[in-house]
Amino acid sequence: MAEPFWIERSRDAVSRYAADVHRCEEEFAASFGDISPVEFACAAWRVATPPLSDPGHVRRHRRVLAAECVRNSWDGSPLAHVTLAAPLPAELTVSRQWWRDRGWRDWPEIFGQFVEPARQDLAKVPYLRTVLHMDAPIPLDGLPPAPEVPGPDLAETAHRALVVLARELNALLGPVVEQLDAGVQRG
Repeated sequence: MAEPFWIERSRDAVSRYAADVHRCEEEFAASFGDISPVEFACAAWRVATPPLSDPGHVRRHRRVLAAECVRNSWDGSPLAHVTLAAPLPAELTVSRQWWRDRGWRDWPEIFGQFVEPARQDLAKVPYLRTVLHMDAPIPLDGLPPAPEVPGPDLAETAHRALVVLARELNALLGPVVEQLDAGVQRG
């Protein structure tokens, strides 16, 4: 199964994440002493991803354009917002009559990564880039409790939260990404 997210595991990456956690300690301020682990886990995700960490400690599949973890304002549970680059829907690929000789283009790719079209390309041809927006609850199981106060285990606890979030997001999105990639290879 495709893994949409993976965490860098080298010794250097782990120490770089620890440094980023301590540098961005204010991101965790609202979570200290919270009975729920959600705000802490979401802060760990924010610190591990751009723009707070660049490059991010959580790497992502080329189809993942954006991924965010937030606390659901309705019940306080963790909620993921993920945007994926997708191929054109079948309804648009069955016939190209709708093109009307305009030379429509899909997602441009550079070194296998989906990118925004360059301005000079936008001056020549139209682009129709399909995205999928996923909003889904993330199970609380396995998330470490939020620390009472900042301390020496802050980075380690944040890393454990990252591992759980990545695992749950992979379980949710892995089959979707795999299907998208399989459809493109067959098409």
